[in-house]
Amino acid sequence: MTSTLPAATGTRVPARRTPAPAARPDGRTAPARLRSSRPDLLLCGVLLAAILLVQGWNIAAYPTLSDDEGTYLAQAWAVQQGRGLAHYTYWYDHPPLGWIQIALLTWIPSALSPGAMTVGAMRAAMLPVAAVSAVLVYVLARRLALPRWAAGLAMALFGLSPLSVVLQREIFLDNLAVLWTLLAFTLAASPSRHLWHHFGAGLAAATAVLTKETMLVVLPALFVTMWRHSHRDTRKFALTGAVTACALAGFSYPLFALLKGELLPGSGHVSLWDGIVYQMTRPGSGFLLDPGSGSHGVLRSWLYYDRVLPLAGLAGAALLLVTWRWSVTARALAGPALAVAILTVLALRPNGYLPAMYVIQALPFLALVLAGAAASVVHTVLHRRRRATEKRYLTHGRYALAAVLALAAGAFVVPRWYDGDRTAVTADANAPYRAASAWLATRVDDPRGTRVLVDDALWLDLVHAGYRPGPGAIWFYKADLDPAVARTLPRGWQDVDYVVASPTVRRDAADLPTVRAAIDHSAPVAVFGTGADRIEIRRIHPAPKGAR
Repeated sequence: MTSTLPAATGTRVPARRTPAPAARPDGRTAPARLRSSRPDLLLCGVLLAAILLVQGWNIAAYPTLSDDEGTYLAQAWAVQQGRGLAHYTYWYDHPPLGWIQIALLTWIPSALSPGAMTVGAMRAAMLPVAAVSAVLVYVLARRLALPRWAAGLAMALFGLSPLSVVLQREIFLDNLAVLWTLLAFTLAASPSRHLWHHFGAGLAAATAVLTKETMLVVLPALFVTMWRHSHRDTRKFALTGAVTACALAGFSYPLFALLKGELLPGSGHVSLWDGIVYQMTRPGSGFLLDPGSGSHGVLRSWLYYDRVLPLAGLAGAALLLVTWRWSVTARALAGPALAVAILTVLALRPNGYLPAMYVIQALPFLALVLAGAAASVVHTVLHRRRRATEKRYLTHGRYALAAVLALAAGAFVVPRWYDGDRTAVTADANAPYRAASAWLATRVDDPRGTRVLVDDALWLDLVHAGYRPGPGAIWFYKADLDPAVARTLPRGWQDVDYVVASPTVRRDAADLPTVRAAIDHSAPVAVFGTGADRIEIRRIHPAPKGAR
């Protein structure tokens, strides 16, 4: 209701209208302050404890260490050590804000125990990121007018899916970018509709893009959410402020390159333009639905861990997009549903590049739209029962229907998730890496005088074992692709003592002449693991100077 206040002139003027809280599909209103709702706090707290337990248990041993994790952690180590923005020449492959955040997250444990700055140990830094992201999913679901049970379902889907457990454990920039993206959506859907919330959403969105530039594609979905949840009287100011804040913060990256004289290509230096060209023209991995393509292999790896969240989430997004005209829930979740649609269309490019961590960006939106679709279906069924059933029988019918739906979903999902999550908390996929690290730390007499080609998953292990970062412990890509490193190897592979042939090194050696020659002119002196996942420590002929 509009109230009136006396003005200085004696006339009465209308006071500013206070926007009402968002309505749920069942007609009730969501609490404006979740922190004042004990049931919400209890449900969110219980789910958060379960998520942290499942994701944290056995985190260093599963999944297998990846070279990307090692790269981001090594770059964070370089920031901590004051060595610049990367452990080698920074070439604008990604904005540096992502691993600067990793450096902040790992600063205290690395200061207390420098030798613990390795990929397995520092995966624990991803736990607070996963925790905050899961809470934001719950808060966002409630702000998008989902009932409490559906918000809890979205949080559980996001945090307990085996696919989420595996990928959120890993030190990926995408996990940090998702946190900032969720913060942006949560601020955009704020029930109080303060202008500073929308400015904050713009800044959070820019931070997400500067953490992982691929988050740029979901910004249209963010602005749809902001449009729907802003007050009509201040909508233009809110959107203008958010776009301005996002753009000004985002332009700091090209400004940084410009001030360093590295915005455009030139002789003797890297450039932001070259980095963008590389990202836009890198070889594609084929069509997602082509069984023989690399993209299809990535899809199979996602579905190996979990079919429920990706496939049912896509179905939920489709349902919401089709019914948005007459469904309150669909309209409330228009932003997340649009984000799923955008990410799906990009993944279906005929010859696009599809990395394994791409799905991380979609996980929260898949969880939200799946929970929203479930809420929409339940509301529709209950609404029809309400019209067809006398009121005195309605309560029992609602509980019975909810119980049947919950049992059916649980019977389908729980066995599949149990197997995947049990593997995550019991399997040891990184024993070969630990054994190889221990061998290189103890079986080489002169680490500082020894040169080893190694992937970044083990690079920091060797640095802590006494190998010189750069000329001693050499990230294998750099032997062929970095002129500064190539100059330290005038005879190519003959200047190398060992090559650690991990699965990553063996896979990519075909395109790296120096690395391929090092493998061809070497013999294994230690092998850890079996099959395609084995790690071979190979000694280059002639025998290295420092070996026993």
